[in-house]
Amino acid sequence: MNVASRLTQTARQFPDQLAIATAVGRVGQRTHRAYRTISFRDLDARSSSIAVGLNDIGIGPGKKIALLVRFGEDFIALVFALLKSGATMILIDPGMGRRNVLRCLEETNPDGFIAIPVAHTILRFFGSRFPNATHRILVGRWVPGLPTLTLQRLERYPSSAYQDSIKSIESPAAIIFTTGSTGPPKGVLYTHQTFQAQIDLIAQRYGIVPGGRDLSCFPLFGLFNAVMGTSTILPDMDPTRPAYVDPPRLLDAIEQWEIRQSFGSPALWTRMGQYCDQHNRRMESLKLVLSAGAPVPPRVLRTLRDRIHPDGRVFTPYGATEALPIASIESREVLGETAELTDRGMGTCVGKRFDSVNWAVIKISDDPMRSIEEVEILPRGQIGELMVRGPMVSKQYVTRIDQNALHKIQEGDQIWHRMGDVGYLDDHDRFWFCGRKSHRLITSQQVFYTEQVEAIANTHPMVYRSALVGTGPRREQTPLLILEPWDRSHSQDEVVRGVARLLAENPRTRDITRLVTYPTRLPTDIRHNSKIFREQLTQWANRRHPS
Repeated sequence: MNVASRLTQTARQFPDQLAIATAVGRVGQRTHRAYRTISFRDLDARSSSIAVGLNDIGIGPGKKIALLVRFGEDFIALVFALLKSGATMILIDPGMGRRNVLRCLEETNPDGFIAIPVAHTILRFFGSRFPNATHRILVGRWVPGLPTLTLQRLERYPSSAYQDSIKSIESPAAIIFTTGSTGPPKGVLYTHQTFQAQIDLIAQRYGIVPGGRDLSCFPLFGLFNAVMGTSTILPDMDPTRPAYVDPPRLLDAIEQWEIRQSFGSPALWTRMGQYCDQHNRRMESLKLVLSAGAPVPPRVLRTLRDRIHPDGRVFTPYGATEALPIASIESREVLGETAELTDRGMGTCVGKRFDSVNWAVIKISDDPMRSIEEVEILPRGQIGELMVRGPMVSKQYVTRIDQNALHKIQEGDQIWHRMGDVGYLDDHDRFWFCGRKSHRLITSQQVFYTEQVEAIANTHPMVYRSALVGTGPRREQTPLLILEPWDRSHSQDEVVRGVARLLAENPRTRDITRLVTYPTRLPTDIRHNSKIFREQLTQWANRRHPS
């Protein structure tokens, strides 16, 4: 029942196999780096020792503990230790910024913190906002004024004393926050069942078997590796800023470890692909590439296909923090069929649903729907909001609980989740994503969907990406398309004129006549550096380019 038991099973089957390798420095003048390594047996024993120590100080079932530790070996060991202890861990992207992190922590009201020194230093000044946080554990070097209870002390407990305290697969395991790309971040409750279902679906769909090596460019997938028997290689990069990776460092890691699979955001693979094209580098050992967080442009898929192993597969999983995974599509299907339709404004095909997932497209509404009787299911081909159901679907938000009425629909003892994404199902039961419901642009004459419009603009060779926003009153908006060029070598007028001609040729976009270039990079989410913060752009547009 405890998802952490999967780590123990892996350790018994493959005790000496590499679990984690962490880059620590270069070896002489060569590109190969030195790595600190740990086996599955030692990772399991380490997490069990910490779990025993946590239970000994009163951290167990019913306790909520915020984990504020950089992604790495300590982070992975602590995640499994908290799962084994029975406590509920709170996971928040530090890149949200101090204000958002503190707000999310305050909303969850944790019973304690496991954190690095800088986090403890900050928390010390806001102690009154966390009245229940009696447990303070330090990860890292101690300095005066910080907690004296350290991770090293917890690791001294005997791992043989560990006993699983989870009594139900529906026991809470984690509170994970959404990126906040469409409003304030929401705390999503994950149970042990949620994690179990995610692991099974991912392993089955992508054929992941023990023995592989994964370049872990996204923290959550690094956790999945440990329970799928896959070695996690932690490259020299900041996982909170994937759009700013240094490609040579990742390419060196791929070559050094003969990496077979990797998960990264579209922004990361865009940067990697550009570098490989410019310097004629390949990623020959890669046979499985996953990219998610936002629609992946076909040009990125083409580059990846040309640079990885000839038999390699590139998948773009689709899902959300509240429901992951939902669907997936492989690059050959995109490049051979759906990309052309995307370029014409038909939306982005995210593929077919995973096993055990049910879905339906329902009539768009901004109002709550508490029961299935209030739902109107739409026929195939008609744009509406996607709702999903399955064992990996979260059942509730535990912060901003008013959002439960807007996103959760009860059907007997089952919960449907309203994704907030709009699109349609085709005759092959594939979902075509057309944008976020909250981002649809309603004018006095028609409704525009962001993904359809932006895909047309993005086909222009001077445009990296674009964002459709509206100015003016909610249902009488005037569309404005904001462009981010690949570079600034072309004049603003040249870029605008080129895209304007494209829009005028398509009946779906010919009424969009207001276009501007953005002065810098478009603002994006922290987790993937790919989801565009259209709310920020709307405010900017209303100030700088009112209707």
